[in-house]
Amino acid sequence: MSKPIFVLNGPNLNMLGTRQPEVYGYDTLADVEAKCRALASEHGHDLVFAQSNHEGEIVELVQRARLEACGIVINPAAYTHTSVAIRDALVTCEMPIFEVHISNVHAREAFRHHSYVSDIATAVIAGLGIEGYMAALRRLVQLV
Repeated sequence: MSKPIFVLNGPNLNMLGTRQPEVYGYDTLADVEAKCRALASEHGHDLVFAQSNHEGEIVELVQRARLEACGIVINPAAYTHTSVAIRDALVTCEMPIFEVHISNVHAREAFRHHSYVSDIATAVIAGLGIEGYMAALRRLVQLV
């Protein structure tokens, strides 16, 4: 098998399925992980799937991905709009990086319209629900 793909998730995504289902749907993070693992496996990739509510832990995961991964799919969640630290870690990664958002952040509150990740990402996918993760993975495996 080739290098793994890292799928990283930011704060509150552990509450998928119960937190604002009208915005985020009823699928759980475990559902997202299962679908991502199945798709990655179909393409001969292992997956490192992680979620944290702590900014520093996400930075450490990105730093680990820099050394171990062939690509990153990241949903920074609220840290999208606030974390220069996560951005700075991602900038060091010389691999495809896909920013994913379950909801269409541009159709929501104005503070959600700015991303510290978008301009360094290979692509940004927003508003496809959890299918956005699969779209990112499909394109990532084409690139690596």
